[in-house]
Amino acid sequence: MSSSTSKPMGGGASGDRVSVSKSSSGAKEKIPLSTHLIAGGVAGLSEAIVCHPLDTIKVRMQLSKSRKLKGLKPLGFFATGRQIAARETPLGLYKGLGAVISGIVPKMAIRFASFEMYKGWLSSPDGKINPSATFLAGLGAGATEAVAVVTPMEVIKIRLQAQQHSLADPLDIPRYRNAAHAAFTIVREEGFTTLYRGVSLTALRQATNQGVNFTAYQQFKKWAMDFQPIYKESNSLPSWQTMILGLISGAMGPFSNAPIDTIKTRIQKASHVPGETAMSRLVMVTTDMFKNEGAKAFYKGITPRVLRVAPGQAIVFTVYERVKKMIDYAKGSNLGAEYEE
Repeated sequence: MSSSTSKPMGGGASGDRVSVSKSSSGAKEKIPLSTHLIAGGVAGLSEAIVCHPLDTIKVRMQLSKSRKLKGLKPLGFFATGRQIAARETPLGLYKGLGAVISGIVPKMAIRFASFEMYKGWLSSPDGKINPSATFLAGLGAGATEAVAVVTPMEVIKIRLQAQQHSLADPLDIPRYRNAAHAAFTIVREEGFTTLYRGVSLTALRQATNQGVNFTAYQQFKKWAMDFQPIYKESNSLPSWQTMILGLISGAMGPFSNAPIDTIKTRIQKASHVPGETAMSRLVMVTTDMFKNEGAKAFYKGITPRVLRVAPGQAIVFTVYERVKKMIDYAKGSNLGAEYEE
């Protein structure tokens, strides 16, 4: 019979832990990557389906300029959502979902694998890792997933979300019909490199997100353990507590990099302009926003973004834990991996 001992390991968006079982010989047995891939993919899919409308509202708020130019007050979170549902049907809130779903599994896999790799490089010889090293490993994982998956996925997603057409009118034909058509059209008309527009800002956003989330969650959990010694032996908090910690740590990332995300969205939505460089595009978008919309424009969409990211971490944790246990049971495994957001 194997006994399970917990050890910090990588995984989700904000400071997860995966326990490793110890076999009868005393050797630590790592959780198979296939378990992370399947459970992480299902968890990411669940989060996307539940939270994607909030992301669509966030993107529309970040792209909104017409009302400001007309001297009108910008629409808020709920008003933007109502407007999308009224003009484009409730399904309009799910524009770009296909692009997100297509990137969920590789995104999760890269996040798990890269965080573990960077953490291994930064840990001490005895396997321990301090908060600074955890933050650096999170930065690396976020940057890696941004370059490999997130940037092209978001360029396609934002182009789809920006289309203000009614899904109820068959004659209202959009430029991009779905994620695959959007990718094909962008590459054909603007070149493959357009899919990587804003990659530096996306990497910076993802890096700060993962760095803050991993570090904050680990520290919050340490404080919770110190306050409740009863849970120290098992090194595991009740699910409702980990979900609360995930909500808090998950909300910290968006507040730390909201201006980066807004500028990135504007850049990725715009079509390619011949002769324009990444730096000139960044300067132009930033200057235009500040001059015509003011400093507050850099925080457009912060409410739906926080409302999407924070509960998203709780959803990922809950679904991952359930699916992982089902996989372990199906395999007849005694691995007690625990994924905590």
